[in-house]
Amino acid sequence: MKTILSLDGGGVRGAITVAFLERIEKIMGASPDNPLARHIDLAGGTSTGAIIAGAVALGYSASDLRDFYLRLAPRVFRRAYLRLPGLQSKFDAAVLKQELIRVCGDRRLDTTDLQTGFALVMKRMDTGSAWIVANNPAGAYWNDPSDGSYHGNRNYLLADLIRASTAAPHYFAPEPIQIIAGEPPGLFVDGGVTPHNNPALALLQLVTIPAHGYQWETGADKLRIISIGTGSFRQRLDPVKARRMTSVSLAINALKGMIHDSQTQVLALMQALGDSQTPWVINSEIGDLAGFTLPREPLFSFLRYDVILERSWLKNELDYKLTARQVAELQKMDNPGIISLAYEIGQAAAERFVDPAHFAKASA
Repeated sequence: MKTILSLDGGGVRGAITVAFLERIEKIMGASPDNPLARHIDLAGGTSTGAIIAGAVALGYSASDLRDFYLRLAPRVFRRAYLRLPGLQSKFDAAVLKQELIRVCGDRRLDTTDLQTGFALVMKRMDTGSAWIVANNPAGAYWNDPSDGSYHGNRNYLLADLIRASTAAPHYFAPEPIQIIAGEPPGLFVDGGVTPHNNPALALLQLVTIPAHGYQWETGADKLRIISIGTGSFRQRLDPVKARRMTSVSLAINALKGMIHDSQTQVLALMQALGDSQTPWVINSEIGDLAGFTLPREPLFSFLRYDVILERSWLKNELDYKLTARQVAELQKMDNPGIISLAYEIGQAAAERFVDPAHFAKASA
């Protein structure tokens, strides 16, 4: 059975993902000498999920990633007083890029140090296209063409690609990557502004559409997708306050809402196309789609792990009694002060929802 690990974007809330990964590592029997990379066939992610997926593919453990988050986040998400709001990004990406270079070095996408498949999602702003880039030698743009009209994907530096996937508009400046020699570089931003902040559907397309070069077999006993979120919630606005907001603030909130809507749509499609062992309620109208699949036979086995960052869910499901202010802080993607609490909530959710039976059934 082929296994895909799909990791959502979510800034510092990636600590929730790390907590789920620690539990999954334990269940799958991963260890320092037998890393999670050897138990999966493709690790893919968007934004902070790209960081984690890249580290997993390089053989790092979830505990390594936990230490990485605790050390790096307070430095990366530190507001510089001299930056001009509206004219400059909120944070200086130099610290993040330096850390990515420290971990990735000068490794390219074709490095043999990647112990399993790796893919990430980013958005190219100058051409208006979503890029799903993977270390697949059979991919259409892997090699340099004979006429030298562009750089093949194999040449791109891992640090550049991951930095591009994390370049959330407003928070970080875009990442320039040279695509064609002698021409201005492509301008890339966070993959979260594509429909693939939850990249599970994009990764399914990647491994099944023949043009991508994978052509993996489908079926609940042939393909397993493990999808991990960073905490979901609806972007709500008080109607009275909303009427007083500037047009810029309304636009930013609308964009945030679109990201959630895209994630919900991806989740609905994944649960409709696959055999979902961990069904989530999509909305009050269609529920969790239990007993319903679009194809006659499910295309894959689907496991979705996440938490809902809303007071009622946290209290009812995990017995966390948080104030409205605490939850509002948890929902932010750029507040390093919530990492410890987010990780703790992720641990509690992983202990409750990641059942060893899910993996026994999928590998049977």
